[in-house]
Amino acid sequence: MSVLKLPIGIENFKEIRTEGFYYADKTGLIVELLNNWGKANLFTRPRRFGKSLNMNMLKHFFSYECDPRLFDGLKISKEKELCEKYMGQFPVISITLKGVDARNYHGAQAALCSIIGNEAMHFSVLLESGRLSDGEKMRYRNLTKVDRNGRQEFDLSEETLKDSLLTLSRLLFKHYGKKAILLIDEYDVPLDKAQHYGYYDEMVDLIRSLFGRALKINDSIQFAVLTGCLRIAKESIFTGLNNFNVFSITNVQFDEHFGFTDSEVREMLRYYGLEHNYKKIKEWYDGYRFGKSDVYCPWNVINYVNLLRFEPDASPKAFWIHTSGNEILRTFLQKASPRTKRELESLVNGECVSKKINQELTYRELYDSTDNLFSVLFTTGYLTKRGECGEDADTLKLAIPNLEIRKLFMEQILKWFQE
Repeated sequence: MSVLKLPIGIENFKEIRTEGFYYADKTGLIVELLNNWGKANLFTRPRRFGKSLNMNMLKHFFSYECDPRLFDGLKISKEKELCEKYMGQFPVISITLKGVDARNYHGAQAALCSIIGNEAMHFSVLLESGRLSDGEKMRYRNLTKVDRNGRQEFDLSEETLKDSLLTLSRLLFKHYGKKAILLIDEYDVPLDKAQHYGYYDEMVDLIRSLFGRALKINDSIQFAVLTGCLRIAKESIFTGLNNFNVFSITNVQFDEHFGFTDSEVREMLRYYGLEHNYKKIKEWYDGYRFGKSDVYCPWNVINYVNLLRFEPDASPKAFWIHTSGNEILRTFLQKASPRTKRELESLVNGECVSKKINQELTYRELYDSTDNLFSVLFTTGYLTKRGECGEDADTLKLAIPNLEIRKLFMEQILKWFQE
């Protein structure tokens, strides 16, 4: 029997399950989601913690195109009633916004049109539907309209774009007679890029309209799941969504489903005969606290285990290169007061600092104060929770999670001193 390959950079669940890759079973997320779901659910986690793979797994489970064999032997397969009721029973709209990184609003709008247009193209069956009127088929054509002048792949008007997820879900509901499931991965990337390049207000208006129309009063949606790095304040883009559940890194619910648990890391090391490397991996890549669970960054564990398979004596290294996070860390150092510099020294020395954490910032507010930057370093994984301070649940004891992140801190501090 051949040894399973390690899925470095692979976020396609079907590819992992059919092409001989190792998979740490996260299908328990489906069970918990179905037993506790709300109409709209947002999961915020740092990058590189498996959000995109989990979203792709949800898509393959719920979609009409589901291949049940993909889930053979996994946790969800033991839930017979849930599988019978939900597996392969829904039209699924699944998009990722991680590619919306243009330098201006026009480019970002074009990227969104492409994402929506390509997703709508998966449902060309709507053009032949006997349940849709000619007018409804025309609305579908507007979602997949191609720019004949060659300026961009899809040519949606701004109003059509804002209505696109609402329109597509309604058309799918009418055709199939089943409500759609909406999956939006990396929902906050367009806002991050817009703030960086100076078109934030326009992008907030577009995203607020796109999400609001799809999620606020839409009887064509069974439920929606969104993922992102930061939890953006409700007044910014989630206005009026009273049925909106946010599961951040401080929530106990779903705490084990993003990142590797200690038992999952031990099992992986046993599988590859690398158990003697456990202590090094724990020191370098463990230390994150989600809810009540201690988790490892899966991206780093997978990369290091793969390196060890071919170089048994290889030392641990920093695999996690987070451009936005490094920029925040540099800004943090530039804005640091004498007190903050002392706190930074304590962190690098392995100690904790107590800070009030705000998990509902807008991208416009990130750099307003060092307190906000502490909050962002926490939500992006550069700092982690080591406990709470008294009765105030928002004031946390923060620490650098592991040796890898400590190395990144030291590198940025050295660059700052050199500058």
